[in-house]
Amino acid sequence: MNEWTMIDAVNRAMANQMRVNDNIVVLGEDIGANGGVFRATDKLQKEFGSKRVFDTPLAESAIVGMSIGMASQGLIPIVEIQFMGFIYSAIDQILNHAARLRNRTRGRLSCPMVIRAPFGGGIHAPEHHCESTEALFAHIPGLRVVIPSSPARAYGLLIAAIQDPDPVLFLEPKRIYRDGKQAIKDNGQPLPLDTCFVLREGIDLTLISWGAMLKETLAAAEQLTQQGIDAEVIDVATIKPLDISSIIDSVNKTGRCIIIHEAAKTGGVGAEIAAQLAEKSITSLLAPVQRVTGYDTVMPMLKNEHYYMPSAQRIINSAIQIMEYR
Repeated sequence: MNEWTMIDAVNRAMANQMRVNDNIVVLGEDIGANGGVFRATDKLQKEFGSKRVFDTPLAESAIVGMSIGMASQGLIPIVEIQFMGFIYSAIDQILNHAARLRNRTRGRLSCPMVIRAPFGGGIHAPEHHCESTEALFAHIPGLRVVIPSSPARAYGLLIAAIQDPDPVLFLEPKRIYRDGKQAIKDNGQPLPLDTCFVLREGIDLTLISWGAMLKETLAAAEQLTQQGIDAEVIDVATIKPLDISSIIDSVNKTGRCIIIHEAAKTGGVGAEIAAQLAEKSITSLLAPVQRVTGYDTVMPMLKNEHYYMPSAQRIINSAIQIMEYR
C-alpha cells in the first residue's frame, strides 16, 4: 500500500494505465519536462518518452481538437487544461465535437478521451484560476463530468475515466491536492462511475456535496452530532450522469436534505438535484430542500475569498434551520 496525496494518486493512475495500454498519450501545456503546474504529470515523460507525453502550444481549442482526432482513430488522449478558467476557448470542441461524435457517426466512431482540469478556489489564485463552472458541462449530453474528493477516489475514478469509451471531463479540486494522504494499492482497479458514495451514515438529515466541499461537509456533520443531529453525507462524485436513485434513497430515509457546492447558486448542479427530489421524492420531504453554495458573483481575489467559500458553520446553520422546520 502506498501513502498518496490526491496529486500523487492522479499521477499514479495515469502511469498505471499507460503501462498497460500503449495507446494512451498525455498532452497539455508544460506537462512534459516540467510535470505541469501542480506536478500531476511529474516524471511521466521520463518514463514513457516524449512521443507519449508531450507539451503543446498555449491553445486549448487546438489541444482538445487535436485530441478528438486522435481519439477517433484509436488513441486515448489524456488532456490537461492548466486551470478550469482556461477551458472556455475549447468549449466548441468539447460540446460540438467530443460529446457528439458517437451520435453524429451513429456509433461508427467514439471519443475515448479524458480532459483533466484543476478547478475550484481556496488557494489564493488570481482570476480565471478559481472557477467552479461544472454545471456548464453537466448540461451537455454525451459528456461525463467526474469530480473526486479524496486520493483514493481520484485514483479509482481516473482509471475508470481513462477506460471509458466516451469523453470524460475530470475536474480535480486543487484545494485538496495535497491535503492529507491515503493508503492506496496501485492495482489499476477502477471505481464505478455514475455512482454516489455514502461517506457517513445518518438518519436525521442528508448532506450532499462533491469535490473539496466534502471537507467542510464532513466537518459540519461531525459538529452536528454534538447537537443531536445525525447527518448522512453523500459524495456525488459523478455529477453527470447523476446517480439520483442513491440520493433519493437517502432522502427517503432522512426526510431532509441540504446540497453544498462551491459554484454559484443560480443554475448550479444543486438546483438539478433539488428539482429531481421535488419530482420524485416530494412525499418523503419533511422540509424544503436547502442549498449552501457560493454566491452569484465572480470568485473574489484572495483577501475576500473566504467570504465566498461555503463554510462548515454555514452548513451547520442551515442544518439547524431545516431541523426546526415544521
